[in-house]
Amino acid sequence: MKRLFPFLIILVVLGGAAAATAWYVKKSSNPPVPGAAGVAGGPTASGSPSSPTPYSGPIEEGAVPPHAEGPENAPVTLEEFGDFQCPPCGMLHPVLKQMQGEFGPKLRLIFREFPLVPTHEHALAAARAAEAAGLQGKFWEMHDILYDNQKAWHDVFDIRPVFESYATRIGLDLERYRHDLSSNAVEQRIFLDGKRGHSLNVNGTPTVFLNGREIPFESLAPDKLRVLIHNELNVK
Repeated sequence: MKRLFPFLIILVVLGGAAAATAWYVKKSSNPPVPGAAGVAGGPTASGSPSSPTPYSGPIEEGAVPPHAEGPENAPVTLEEFGDFQCPPCGMLHPVLKQMQGEFGPKLRLIFREFPLVPTHEHALAAARAAEAAGLQGKFWEMHDILYDNQKAWHDVFDIRPVFESYATRIGLDLERYRHDLSSNAVEQRIFLDGKRGHSLNVNGTPTVFLNGREIPFESLAPDKLRVLIHNELNVK
């Protein structure tokens, strides 16, 4: 079963990847910058010809516990489905950091793995690296270093030594990290997050939900996202 997990992960997100491929190719030559063009990037618009058939089953729980920063009882929760190799996700990363700094304990951020394979050749390896770091209590450290250095590793041919250097930099036990990369625990977390994304009709990255409601793509820019969070706090 362990050997099948990578293929199961691919199957879960493949429908989303197919839809996202057309969007990504179109946008990647001039990717929008949050705050500049007003769009952080996102999946294919709902109802477009390339969208997969909407999922109509129950909402999946995803990996438990989720990777989260901020109080569990925070009045506002942002749940992001992200791909570490996705350029718009990389541009959204500092925006979410900014929101965390501004709203503090009023905001909880959850990250869900949604590697777009085969569109992004290193996305699954990056997700495994982050999850392996998580088994040593350093998911967010790996999450941040992957996004902060995304341009440096995006086109690297042999990605393993690069990610191992990040593991060393954040203080991981390297031998354990290497072992955990292909562990059942890592594969299953990625698989379960993919199932949750599919059940929420996520078809690209980044896709962000605010208290369970999907945020429009154009509202991921900091000025617009800030307003949405303020509005949510005002009705609590």
